[in-house]
Amino acid sequence: MVVNKDFAVQMSGITKRFGTNTALDHVDLNVQKGSIHAILGENGAGKTTLMNILYGLYQPDEGEIYLQGEKVDMKNPNVAIAHGIGMVHQHFMLVENFTVAENIILGQETCKAAGILDMKKARQTVNELVEAYGLEVDPDALISDISVGMQQRVEILKALYRGADVLILDEPTAVLTPQEIKDLMGIMQRLVRAGKTIIIITHKLKEIKASSDFCTIIRRGKWIQTVSLIEVDENKLADMMVGHAVKLKVEKGPAHPGATIFKMEGVHAKDARGVKALNDLNLELRCGEIYGLAGVDGNGQKELVEVITNLRKTDEGKIIMNGEEIQNTTTRNTMNHKISTIHEDREKRGLVPDFTVEENVVLDTYMKEPFSQKGLLKFKPIEEETVQLIHDYDIRPDHCEKDPIRGLSGGNQQKVIIAREIANDPDLLIAVQPTRGLDVGAIENVHRMLVEERDKGKAVLLISLELDEVMSVADRIGVIYDGHIQGEFKQGEVDEKTIGLLMAGGSIS
Repeated sequence: MVVNKDFAVQMSGITKRFGTNTALDHVDLNVQKGSIHAILGENGAGKTTLMNILYGLYQPDEGEIYLQGEKVDMKNPNVAIAHGIGMVHQHFMLVENFTVAENIILGQETCKAAGILDMKKARQTVNELVEAYGLEVDPDALISDISVGMQQRVEILKALYRGADVLILDEPTAVLTPQEIKDLMGIMQRLVRAGKTIIIITHKLKEIKASSDFCTIIRRGKWIQTVSLIEVDENKLADMMVGHAVKLKVEKGPAHPGATIFKMEGVHAKDARGVKALNDLNLELRCGEIYGLAGVDGNGQKELVEVITNLRKTDEGKIIMNGEEIQNTTTRNTMNHKISTIHEDREKRGLVPDFTVEENVVLDTYMKEPFSQKGLLKFKPIEEETVQLIHDYDIRPDHCEKDPIRGLSGGNQQKVIIAREIANDPDLLIAVQPTRGLDVGAIENVHRMLVEERDKGKAVLLISLELDEVMSVADRIGVIYDGHIQGEFKQGEVDEKTIGLLMAGGSIS
């Protein structure tokens, strides 16, 4: 590799091993100043590991790093920050009961004489950054009171406050609504116009095409190619990332719905603030059918799932599964009625991060045969089940069954949850944002699995903020607005414009 001071970042021959697993194998990266450069790869390909090395969180076993032509030894994040590198992690690192301004200055506080904190000056500095980059956020708001999109802005402001010229965004759109994604794209363009360089890790091909100038593809820890995004389309990117042709459109035959297996009748429920979230909601799900629920985030989807799974009480109405009322009972009762749930928040609701992969695989079923007998766990069947699911669902790295699950990439953690819930053989599978954080190849597999469950005669409830996903996967589509089902349609009988109108609270004549 030729060292060139016109590149903001050059990484040459980067190799990183974790035990017997080679996460990165002589990877090169050249990032032009003032560009948006995407890092694309499957879950577990090594993208985040590469950026953690650039940020000083990991040390490479081999390879060199150059910033504007000068070799740098990234011993730790303090060195990276001193050299103008900032990183916004996929899971935000904010103190929820601190204000926005307090989080931004944390560790680099502005003080008066005698070490007294100068919050007036700190707020002024934050406001100057907000105005300079169009990152509108209230410096005095508590982190716990602002949206996920606003929290991400705070993380970006933290990096800018510390003087970042190169900003690393790790899966920045994974937890954002479509409008927040659009806003982020605008923010990125403003940052580049102001002279910043951005490196973005993402699986979403449309967003790469819409936002980035260049893209480096990594597959199983190896550099594949760096391309100009003007010269390639989404299909070509997908093929390079996965290593074979990927079907971006869901292929499925017609549904053959059977009997109604699940009902919600006149359900009312409040959210955590005591505000009505579900308003006379009625819903019917049938065997052999995928029901897709479309809606703008915050219109009762979260509470809908919580009342079904008995994580929240209903105020009125009935929830009936296989002819029995299950509302206001227990989560165990929900599972006993053969309802499995892929929750939206994998860290809070789907996994125990400090447990091993094996332990997370049997979270729902550890008390049943063959995984236990007379109250004692049987470790051999647990291990065999986990190894089989790792193979069937392409969970990486291989042989990770004894490892803490927090060590897996976010996409591979999601695969563990999906594998576990489908393996439970439910009559009703609730899938909330099931492809969040997954690469295009894994998304194809998840969609195929949902269709397979449907074809086995299962009922599937798909709740997604991705309207494209709902429109292509679901057999029947419902639109939720303000905690109420605004309308229902069969696939092919409605267009995106009509769905969008109902999502916004409009009506059709």
